[in-house]
Parts: sequence; structure tokens; C-alpha cells
Amino acid sequence: MRYHRAVNPPKCAVFAVLSGLLALTGCNRQPPVPPAPPEIQVSTVTVQPETVTLSSELPGRTSAFRVAEIRPQINGLIVKRLFIEGEEIIAGQVLYQIDSAPFQATLNRARAALSRAEANQPSIQAREERFRELLVDKAVSQQDYDDAFGALKQVEADIASWQAQVEIARINLGYTRVTAPIYGRIGKSSVTDGAIVTAYQPVPLATIQQLDPIYVDVPQSTSDLLRLERRMEGGRRQSDGSDQSAVGLVLEDGTQYAHEGTLQFRDVSVDPSTGSVILRMVFPNPQGVLLPGMFVRAVVTEYANEQAIVVPQQGVMRNPKGEPYALLVDEAGKVEMRMLTLKQETSDQWLVTAGLEFGDRVIVEGQQALLMLPPGTPVTVVATPFEEAITARRPVADTPEPIASVN
Repeated sequence: MRYHRAVNPPKCAVFAVLSGLLALTGCNRQPPVPPAPPEIQVSTVTVQPETVTLSSELPGRTSAFRVAEIRPQINGLIVKRLFIEGEEIIAGQVLYQIDSAPFQATLNRARAALSRAEANQPSIQAREERFRELLVDKAVSQQDYDDAFGALKQVEADIASWQAQVEIARINLGYTRVTAPIYGRIGKSSVTDGAIVTAYQPVPLATIQQLDPIYVDVPQSTSDLLRLERRMEGGRRQSDGSDQSAVGLVLEDGTQYAHEGTLQFRDVSVDPSTGSVILRMVFPNPQGVLLPGMFVRAVVTEYANEQAIVVPQQGVMRNPKGEPYALLVDEAGKVEMRMLTLKQETSDQWLVTAGLEFGDRVIVEGQQALLMLPPGTPVTVVATPFEEAITARRPVADTPEPIASVN
């Protein structure tokens, strides 16, 4: 009998077949396609000429327009206080009543003495006239006439003296009624009924301050003052002819004061200890909002720029060196970087003096997605409520609305 043995294929043949199958399979596959870059959407603001009023905020304090310290002009006893502390006082209003009895008595005595002197005058004058006629005929001596003439002059002098005493007594009697010399608001009283006061005492009885209008005194260094004057002289006047001397006011809580003031004068000397001068401004104060000693900020208009370039603060960024720049979208829809020169910060915008031109589209939203990408990256511009709000509040060219700015 013959036996047949099965022959197993060698292992190398199996590997060769598998390799061929894998090779055939790989020839039918395509190389992987890289994914498309995501679309980057940004929002822009188109640069257009705007009217910007440049101004400076100067810190200062208010002071009363007039101050009158009430002091008695005679010695006496306060009988009655005739005002309410803190109320409005009109000029001539009686504030205190000093006991008038002794001054009335002095006036009566002076009047009586004047009447006595005036009663003696007619007889003495008639005697002088008779002696003058008799002296011509040598009926009386020259000495007798001289005595009569001297008596007449003596009584005339007495009359003049007592007339002066009557006037002094009348004035002192009037001083018993202490009146207000000015209109204003009166403070607290330093005396009460029954107090003894002296003429021109160092402590005032009360103080009246006129608060409408009111002063605002602003200390300004000489260097800042020179810069301010140069900018006001070199700046262009506003096209609507408005008064450049008008001054605004910001209160302590940051609110805008309702009334405008005027720049009145500049001090003529420099304080050597501080190197500053005082600028005094006058503001109406009909409601009494401003009180003496309040800290305020005066907004002084320097000049108006009718062709200013301003961009929202969101559109300005800074590099590691702190230099400002902005990202723009060019006509091809690609990103462009511009270095900027900033002059002043407004409420929510930057005043740009170099780096931008009218018509440029500045990116104000979506910059974060572009920080790691090179310039020239294509973007898609979309409108946002932010851009619509910027466009809506932009002033019309023929009736510009100034944008207040601060230093």
C-alpha cells in the first residue's frame, strides 16, 4: 500500500499573497484632503470726518461771589435776633436789634443842646450888629465890638458842634439795627439774644454769602497755562460762532452741571510756592446747587477740529511695546495692520492724528480670532448693532455735534 502525505505551503508564500492584496487595496484609496479653514467674521467701522471739540478738565473749588461778615458798629446788648439761620437774606434786612435806649437818650440830649445854642444865636447876632453900627460913630469902643463879634462866632461854633453831635447820635442809633449789606444766604449766628457785643469785634455775628452767581477758582501751573493758551490761539474757532470763552462744569459725583459759565480773568501773579496761577470762572447758580468749597472740574474748550479722525476704543490695540495699532479690512477683504498715533481720549473713542485715512474700515469686533494669524488673512465683514449705533450717533456734516474730550 502507498501512502500520500499532504504538503503545507511554505510560510513565505502566504506572506507574499497577503502583501499583494494589501498593495492592490492601497492603489484604490485617495490621499486625505485637508479641511477648509473656518470663516472669520468681523465687524468694522468706516472712518469718516467728524467734528471734535478738544477741551481740558481743570480741577478747582467753588467760592462765594460775595462774602459779608456781619459785625456790630457800636457797643451794646443784643435784644433780638431777627433772622432764621440758613435762609436767603435781602440787602437791607434787619438781622439783629441792639438795645437802642441809651443811644436814643444821647440823641435827645444832643438835640436839646443844639436847640439851646440856636436859641441864643438871635440875641447875640443882634448885639453884634448894633455894636458894628455904633462903632462907626465911635459910640462904643473897639474892644466892646470885638467881644460882641467873638460871642457871635462862639455861638455859631456851638451850633455847628451840636449839629455834628446830633448827627453822630442819629447814626449810632441807626447802628442799633444791624442790617445785611448784600443779598445772599446767611450762616449760623455766633450770638444769641442777651449777648453783649462790642464795636468791630473780631468774631463776626454771622456771615452772608452771595451764591448766585458763584466763582470757580482753578489753580493752573504756568507750563499747562502756556500750553492751553497756545492751543486756544492756534485752534480753529467753531464754525457756528459759539463763544469759545464758555466753560462747562462737572460736579463731584460726575454729573454735568446744567449751566455754562464764563472765564472771567487770570491772576496777574504766580504763586512762588506752587508755581501756579488762578483762573477764575463765573457760573450762574439759580437753584443753589453749588456751595462754597465744593470740588468741581471745569471743562475749558480749547479749539474745534472739524476734520477729526476718531475710532472706537474697541478698535485700538497695543503691541508688547505698548504702541497702538488697528486692524483694517482692505478692498480685497483681507486683514491689514496699521500703527497709529493717538492724541486724546474721548468718552469712548480715540482721536487719531496719524495712521488712518477717511474711508478706512477699522475692525472693532472679532480681532481676537486674528491675533495669531498673519496679515492678509481673508475675512468676512458682517454688520452688527454696534456699527449701526456708531453710524446713527455720528453727527451730520452741516450741523455737527461736538464731542467733549478730556486731557
